[in-house]
Amino acid sequence: MSPIDWVENSEDVKEYSDRFRFFYVAVGIAFAILFLRLWYLQIIRGTELRRFSEQNQLKEEKIPAPRGMLLDRNGELLVDNLPNFIVTLTPQHVVGLDQVAGQLATILSLKKEDIIEDVKQSRKQNGMFKPVIIKENISRDEVAAVERIKFDTPGLRVVMGIKRNYLDGENGAQIFGYTGEVSKQELPVLNRSRTADNKLKAGDVIGKAGLEKRWDPELRGVDGAKFVSVDAREREIQVGRDLLGGYPDAADYVPGKNITLTIDKDLQRDGYESMKRNNLMGSVVALDPNSGEILTMLNLPSFNPNHFSTGIPPEIWTKLVNDPFKPLRNKAIQDHYPPASTFKTVVGLAALQEGVINLNTSYNCTGLLRFGRRDYHCWVKHGHGRVNFFEALERSCDVFFYQVALNLGIDKISKYARRLGMGSRTGIPLDNERSGLVPDTEWKKKTLGEEWQPGENLSNAIGQGFMLITPLQLAVTYATIGTDGKVYQPFLVKNVKDTDGKTIFEGTPRLLRNVQEAGSTNEPQVTKETFEHVKKALSLVFQGGHGTAGRYRIPGINIGGKTGTAQLFQLSKEQVYMKCENRELKQRHNGWLAAFAPIDNPRIDVVVHSEHSCHGTAGGPVVKDLLISYFRKYEPDLLKDLDKKIGTVPIVHEGDE
Repeated sequence: MSPIDWVENSEDVKEYSDRFRFFYVAVGIAFAILFLRLWYLQIIRGTELRRFSEQNQLKEEKIPAPRGMLLDRNGELLVDNLPNFIVTLTPQHVVGLDQVAGQLATILSLKKEDIIEDVKQSRKQNGMFKPVIIKENISRDEVAAVERIKFDTPGLRVVMGIKRNYLDGENGAQIFGYTGEVSKQELPVLNRSRTADNKLKAGDVIGKAGLEKRWDPELRGVDGAKFVSVDAREREIQVGRDLLGGYPDAADYVPGKNITLTIDKDLQRDGYESMKRNNLMGSVVALDPNSGEILTMLNLPSFNPNHFSTGIPPEIWTKLVNDPFKPLRNKAIQDHYPPASTFKTVVGLAALQEGVINLNTSYNCTGLLRFGRRDYHCWVKHGHGRVNFFEALERSCDVFFYQVALNLGIDKISKYARRLGMGSRTGIPLDNERSGLVPDTEWKKKTLGEEWQPGENLSNAIGQGFMLITPLQLAVTYATIGTDGKVYQPFLVKNVKDTDGKTIFEGTPRLLRNVQEAGSTNEPQVTKETFEHVKKALSLVFQGGHGTAGRYRIPGINIGGKTGTAQLFQLSKEQVYMKCENRELKQRHNGWLAAFAPIDNPRIDVVVHSEHSCHGTAGGPVVKDLLISYFRKYEPDLLKDLDKKIGTVPIVHEGDE
């Protein structure tokens, strides 16, 4: 290069040298920012970011909190929890679904095709990341077999959960209810009223029916969590506690609160076994008439709530929902029926109080009463002859109460029925209680657009016609009569206690009204004298020489009560006296038996409703068994001679109403 060229180029260098300085400064600033950023991330936030990094290899697993236990009034267990081993597959990590399904099918005694279908279905509905439950409640041998193939099977896990354990199976299933996994449809509805830290998540188990549902917030508890180290395919790997980034092995769960019920486990079991032994279906209610505490509530046919704890098989669910006798329903509160002759007690009480009859009033029963162009039959074909109030209730004479109803009228009958506890919900804290129906002239005009016909007084007076009640309402009504007018609200929960044993809720008797006292406008009051007359008549049903429940008397205990046989459809003249047992099952009459004891100071009130049993006395063995069970347990002195006398009681009345 010539000196001239060099000079010319050096001038160019000088021209660009200032620009390079800016470049060097920019590069220096960039490196400084990078250095400061690295210093900030590694020194200032190093500990925090290390935890985030380590969290990527940690998986949080929920530890479900045990649900609170349900106990009977004496502290005996009714419902508790058992461990539940569950096999799951996470679709995201499964390699070779066909092969994995084949292995699991062999180990778990399942069909390979069903496993594949379950995984594919879940993948469509819930995405790739939600684990699919392959089988619950697996045995320890199955756990060991799955564990052997788990490390070579990405996405396969055995987790331990908790399943609800109903100790008496079908007995009481409708009041205890059952649990199940919360559904997609339920989540937004249930979370609407929950706080952010208390919201339900997919996979959570909730109460679905009965007390499990009603008291779910108290029974649920607070779930815990544990952290495990996993590889990229979510396979668990063993690490020391120092590599968990400061995370604890587990965060403790808080168990649910325990609930003590008013139920007596022994009475519940004795009532259930008696119903089964006597081949009856229907419902049984026993309560303390002086408080409203439910001692027994059961239904047959029933279902086993343990089937729901681990996911009910489709074939069992189909059988339950298609059963014509509705085992899932709590018949004691969710179904209503004609009260039949048990309603004559209410009619007689109203007639005595209103002065329509007195203790000397009598009517001649020839077996039927002709009214208008129709014959109204008595259940005894040739009649009872001339009977007064006591004899009519003891023998359950229809014709006597036909005559009474004609003079009394439906409006007065209905007022007393409602006042005693019929025709409205009792308020028991269970879902779907029905109100029943106590008709009057206004109801018929408003509902059917028709005037009340005088002949309808007759059928409704013997608990047929439009009249409908639930077994629990009948129990409340007879408890009211037994206590001379005290109407208590039935309840099931005595107390709720937290894990420290502190009582956070206590159920107390709630007196709704005293029928001896004046109510609001047009609400009748009943004198103690009237109650005493009615109770004397009810005592004759068991203790009298012609009582319809005479065979079920108990030596040493004065029982008061009433039988009833409810026709399920209108009978023709030829069908009235046809033998009930010769009809098809669904055409047979329902039976009622309501009783309380002792009659002068009742401690227990029992109602048995036996479906398609033909006779009101069909529930007699169950009532007798429950009364003996109660007094043997709580007042044995009343039955000290029972074992000597039982079985030698003279049967003075063989006929069934």
